[in-house]
Amino acid sequence: MRMLHGKKVVLGVTGGIAAYKAVELAGRLKKQGAEVHVILTEGAKNFVTELTFREITGQPVTSTMWGEVANFQVEHIALARLADFVIVAPATANFIAKAAHGMADDMLTTTLLATRAPVYFAPAMNTAMYENPITQENIERLIQQGWRMIEPETGMLACGTIGAGRLPEPEDIVQALIETEGVQETLAGKRFLVTAGGTLEAVDPVRFLGNRSSGKMGYAIAEEAARRGAFVTLVFGATVALPAPDSPLVTTVRVESAQDMREAVLKASEGADVIIKAAAVADYRVKEIAADKIKKNDEVLTLELVKNPDILKELGEKKRAGQILVGFAAETQNLLDYASDKLRKKNLDLLVANDVSRKDAGFASDYNEVKLLYADGRIEDISLQPKSKIARILLDRIEDLCAAAPVPF
Repeated sequence: MRMLHGKKVVLGVTGGIAAYKAVELAGRLKKQGAEVHVILTEGAKNFVTELTFREITGQPVTSTMWGEVANFQVEHIALARLADFVIVAPATANFIAKAAHGMADDMLTTTLLATRAPVYFAPAMNTAMYENPITQENIERLIQQGWRMIEPETGMLACGTIGAGRLPEPEDIVQALIETEGVQETLAGKRFLVTAGGTLEAVDPVRFLGNRSSGKMGYAIAEEAARRGAFVTLVFGATVALPAPDSPLVTTVRVESAQDMREAVLKASEGADVIIKAAAVADYRVKEIAADKIKKNDEVLTLELVKNPDILKELGEKKRAGQILVGFAAETQNLLDYASDKLRKKNLDLLVANDVSRKDAGFASDYNEVKLLYADGRIEDISLQPKSKIARILLDRIEDLCAAAPVPF
């Protein structure tokens, strides 16, 4: 079974009469569980409205490069990075000509030049325009560049002629996208344990020691595993302020301290096929928690800290044959040295290392750039991209490890 649940789709709509079908297409993509972001060209706005797409998708609609910048992000770059794939439907002859020659004179063509996501286009135009050698040459040019064409249908066109150039029905476009971009339930029935966020260590009834982990990476991993059919236990720390994953396959367990995290993790680990420790667990706790709020009477306050149990190390020592154990290393210096040492000492199959000193990635950010370190010595660089995409890459690699495990997965 394949579906588009959780996929982030950029839908480009250009100025042809078939633009009305894009309204239904947006609705069908959303019903498939996709998050749909629409870009309208100026020509498209003569046939359909921003309001219509905004109401259907529940997302802002973009049509110009000259509006206010949201969240201090250059919008065409933000959409280019966000997209899991782009579909342009309808794609007019004019749009195809511009795209084939690298023009970037509006939001849609600029976004397409900036994206690394797969791009699909569904031509729709008069038969003579479609069959014109110039149009065919432009289509071939896009295909050679890696774009994927959804073939037009043959039938009655808006101009009254019969021939090729009709936009396929939205349900057929969606089915074509599902066949190539849909998530297959390759992990159906498998059990995952994922940890996320940071733990808090009480100092007194009011104060605590903590860290900046938002839990976004762990949540993205849990959601991706569930999309692939796995049963997921998500143990998350008190620093997480995210809504629970929208999947019946995910069971959430909220904890506060490292001791709480250890208890929940060891209990859930017994039946887990894969354990992914993405949480930022506090290394130390206060030796004695004050019964009452500490008053700020002294210029210097000294706290005696004791080491928390090393949960990941315990899991590595208890790891059974065929069980996959993945750890995370959040560092600010000597990333590869520290990560390699952790991989070896904790008996991990895979370690995800990232530099949390960066301002554009890591803690609290929706983006990350990581290195994947394998037990066999391989190192793989994953460039800066949304954490949802990092999660998909990580799950792909974990599936490979599972396939090679000594016990059937």
